[in-house]
Amino acid sequence: MRQLMQQAQQMQQQMAAAQQALADKTYEGTAGGGVVTAVVRGTGELVSVRFSADVLDPEDPELAGDLVVAAVNQALASMSADAESSMGGVAGGMDLGGLLG
Repeated sequence: MRQLMQQAQQMQQQMAAAQQALADKTYEGTAGGGVVTAVVRGTGELVSVRFSADVLDPEDPELAGDLVVAAVNQALASMSADAESSMGGVAGGMDLGGLLG
């Protein structure tokens, strides 16, 4: 039981370190062949959105909005995949001593 508690504590420390490392990263997404770029932090916070000047068409303002949504979603998907990869490995080596079956 003591060993199990030590493993749980170690896993908790590894999880906290992985969460901090993720929070310190930024992820970039693009849309429209790179005319819109969005940057998000590992916390999910939107940091910036950059436009190429030629994407801002006064006749089609919805296009700019659609491109922003696509770029942000791409950046968030990258962040999510990295988080899943980082966090998934934390519990991988823990011996639960048959507690789960």
